[in-house]
Order: sequence, then structure tokens, then C-alpha cells
Amino acid sequence: MSIDKDLLDRLMEGRSPGDLFGKTGILSELTKALAERALSTELDIHLDEEGTDEVPAGQVQVANRRNGRSQKTVTTDSGKVVLDIPRDRNGTFDPLLIAKYQRRFPEFDRKIVSMYARRMTTREIQGHIEEIYGVEASPGLISAITDAVMDEVTAWQNRPLEPCYPVIFMDAIRVNIRSDGAVSNKAVFVALAILPDGTRDVLGLWFQANEGAKFWAKVLNDLRNRGVQDILIAVVDGLKGFPQAIEAAFPQTQVQTCIVHLLRHSMSFASYKDRKAVASALKAVYTAVDAEAAKAALVDFEDSDLARQYPAIAPSWRRAWNEVIPFLDYPPEVRRLIYTTNAIEALNSKIRRAVRTRGHFPSDDAAAKLIYLALNATSQEWKRSVREWHAVKSQFAIIFEDRFPMA
Repeated sequence: MSIDKDLLDRLMEGRSPGDLFGKTGILSELTKALAERALSTELDIHLDEEGTDEVPAGQVQVANRRNGRSQKTVTTDSGKVVLDIPRDRNGTFDPLLIAKYQRRFPEFDRKIVSMYARRMTTREIQGHIEEIYGVEASPGLISAITDAVMDEVTAWQNRPLEPCYPVIFMDAIRVNIRSDGAVSNKAVFVALAILPDGTRDVLGLWFQANEGAKFWAKVLNDLRNRGVQDILIAVVDGLKGFPQAIEAAFPQTQVQTCIVHLLRHSMSFASYKDRKAVASALKAVYTAVDAEAAKAALVDFEDSDLARQYPAIAPSWRRAWNEVIPFLDYPPEVRRLIYTTNAIEALNSKIRRAVRTRGHFPSDDAAAKLIYLALNATSQEWKRSVREWHAVKSQFAIIFEDRFPMA
């Protein structure tokens, strides 16, 4: 649709910004005129459609027609506007532009949701709307608008999933949530999956005060109930009870601990001046050609002065050994993909920035709402295809044969 620039120039000539964008400016008048024109057109179409409806046998159809107008004050992006809403005689007309009981244009609600997603608090949104649009928006109204997002969250959390995921990364962030008058620190577990085509998707969010096999069984059964039949590799950061739970739900899945997290844990025991030497010694373990060579490298480290100086490091690798060695069966392309949960950590860092402005949340739903909006706002980043996926895909087709969907 083209715009008549000469008409715009004539409308703007000699006018101040207040004349154009103020509460009673031209923009408000244009919004009113365009909305009323659209509503009138909607009624014309409605009357035409009703006139073509078949009349049930034995009944007499009374032709519907216009029946005056009624005023309604609605909130728009530019402030409040009083609209003359056309009515029909039979009372069957329900406008699409602004429904019967609606008092705000949809775009106004979307702006509030957008501000909420950008980490603005309810009070900040309230002040922004009043300052920019001259409209009073109570905290209750803002909460009601953002609460409507929960329908989307519920649908997203229960949506059907793919039958098979080559790789799933599991990790958690901590948020403060009020419950029974007290604020508790809860873990929000996030599952980021790689699809057979190499793109990524967040499968869901799960809230729990403490992790364990029982909780993980619930999460994994949720994935099964939503259609997941197989997971090739699950990459986790030493989640308590996870290996036992996934063995029950997906017995063929290989559990891989995050090598980077294990290294960080090891570095926490070493003094700053020795960290480079410790990292170099441990590199021989996780870059070994196979599990036997890795075990030999770990034994060499255990016999070193560094291991005697920092006796807690080697046992931490021994405890996680069953979840370390699967990584060593794969070629370099696959190793680069699964040796770290960095993919999900980058996602979690964005979630943390979103929740940081809130001291605490009044409920799990309130936290889920903001996290969901934060995920949506950054979806273009975490949905991108995995690097080197073509090479990884070829390896998966060989290693997992008929289990890999694209084999």
C-alpha cells in the first residue's frame, strides 16, 4: 500500500510534535478515523454474509441492518481513543478489530508483553506507559496482560516432540520463588536438544528444589509422554540421580558428563600458579585416543607431584569415569560437540540476565512466564544449526545405524 506523501506533508505543515503525537494530536485522530472505518467495513461484510445464510424451514428471516452506534473508550499505542462502534439490529455483530468486551488494542498488549520480556518490572512498565502514552495502567492490569502468556507457556510445555533426538543437553539455573510465605531457592532445569537436521530446540522447563532420581524420572517420563522414543546422547553436568533415571526411561542412551565442568571443578582445588600445569596434565586424559589411553594418562597424573599436592582432583575424575569414557569412543567432530554443555550455558546466561532484575518470583508460573519470554526473545540465536553438523551427522549414521533418523 502506497502513502500519499503530499497529503502527509500538508498534514504536518506548521505543526509541532505535540500536535502530531499528543493525546489529541493528528495521530490519535487518524487512529480513531481508521478504526471506525474498519469497524464499519466489518459490519457491512457481516450483514452481507448474514443475508446469504439459508433460513431454516418454517422460520421467517428478519433482515438484519445497522442500528446506530455506541461509544467505547479503548487504549491504543498513542493513548486513549473514544470510538463510535457500529451496531446491528440483531446484536450478532462481534468486531474482529476490537471485540465486544475488549478495551485495549492487541498491539498495546503486545508492547506490554515485549517490555516485560525485556526485563522491565511491573512498576517500570507502569511508569513507562504513563510517561509515553499518558495512560494509567495498574499493576493488576499489567499482570493480567502478561499472565495471558501462560496459555502459550502451557501449550509450549505440552507440545508433541520429535521421536528421536541425537543429543540433549541438560542444565539448571537457580531462581528465588516465594512459597507459603517464604522465599526458597529453586532449580529450573532446561533441556536443549539437537534435532536430526542439526537445528536446536528447547524441549521444556522443570522446577524443583532438589534434584534426584525421582525428579529426573518425572522429567524423562514427561518427554516420553510427549512422543520422545529415543535419545542417543545426553550431556549433563553431574546431575544427581540422572544416570539411573535415564537408564530406566531410555536404556540405550549414553550419558556423557561435561568435560569442561569437570575441568573447572578440578581447577577449583588448585592454586592460581598451578592451574596451567594441572590443566595441561588433565588434557592428556580427555584428548587420549581411547578409554585405555585415557585411563593410563589418569594413572600418570595420580602418580605426579601435582596430584599429591591436590589430592581431591583425581578422585573426582574417578567418580565420574563411567560418564567420561563414552566421549572417548567418538571421532573429533563428535567430541567437539559433546565435551561441553556450553551450548546450553550460553542460553542459561541469557535467562539469568532476564531473571536478575527480579528479587524473587511469587510463583513457579511467574518465573516460567518470564523465562519463556526470554527464550522467545533470543530464539534466533539458540535455534541456529550446529557447526560441522554435516560431519557429525555422517558419524552418527555410522555409529548409531538404524537408531539415527537420518541414517
